[in-house]
Amino acid sequence: MRASLLQIAVDDDESVISRRARVSSLVREVAEREGSGLVVLPELWTTGAFGYEAFAAEAEPLEGPTYEAMAGTARDAGVWLHAGSIPEAGDGALYNTSLVFSPSGELATAYRKIHRFGFDKGEAVLMGAGHELATVRTPETVLGLATCYDLRFPELFRGLVDAGAEVFVVPAGWPARRRAHWSLLARARAVEDQAYVLACGTAGTHAGVEQAGASVVVDPWGEVLAEASPTREAVLTVDLDLAKVTETREQFPALKDRRLGVAAPEL
Repeated sequence: MRASLLQIAVDDDESVISRRARVSSLVREVAEREGSGLVVLPELWTTGAFGYEAFAAEAEPLEGPTYEAMAGTARDAGVWLHAGSIPEAGDGALYNTSLVFSPSGELATAYRKIHRFGFDKGEAVLMGAGHELATVRTPETVLGLATCYDLRFPELFRGLVDAGAEVFVVPAGWPARRRAHWSLLARARAVEDQAYVLACGTAGTHAGVEQAGASVVVDPWGEVLAEASPTREAVLTVDLDLAKVTETREQFPALKDRRLGVAAPEL
């Protein structure tokens, strides 16, 4: 599987409508140029992950304008499109919701972010929490979905492994002051779960918060296959050898030695 991560800059002066059109065009361009089967966008690229004041005003129903634009983009480009996440207005609350579309433009799944960042402010109080893990089965593999702050919670990723995930897709709007954590945690999730990690962040500065950039692809052995600039928009394209997941898990079968969080073995 060839995957492309699009590290987008979220500019305060660019309208959501303009950015949506720009991103749609970029997805189609990258899919055609790179021959990618999977394209990934960052978290909350329509509003910016720290644009708290815009969440309510820019929130959309699930099948709103971003949904329609990204469904059409996936169909036009003929790719699996992880369209990052949007502020979703649903069930009387707001959610940080990721959307994944098939090459036919159908919604494969929607994932409401489980772990909200902010420590009793920002997203943590403005957004509702999701409650369900989400995976997407493609012809080549199973994708496990997580979003930004979720990266700090390894139990979520173990749940995705148990659901069959071999590739974790993690859109984010991670701040630059904790860039070292971003890179470290992406590698840790890959190593401990023996899976690929596709971590796609934003660049630039939004709502006064400098973004970490540094989108990264890590293989099941923890090797960094590609890493983007910490400051600029970028496209990372990597060929994923999916057989390497099985090989790593067979050659170093650490997952079989789990004793916590799984059915206890007979002694």
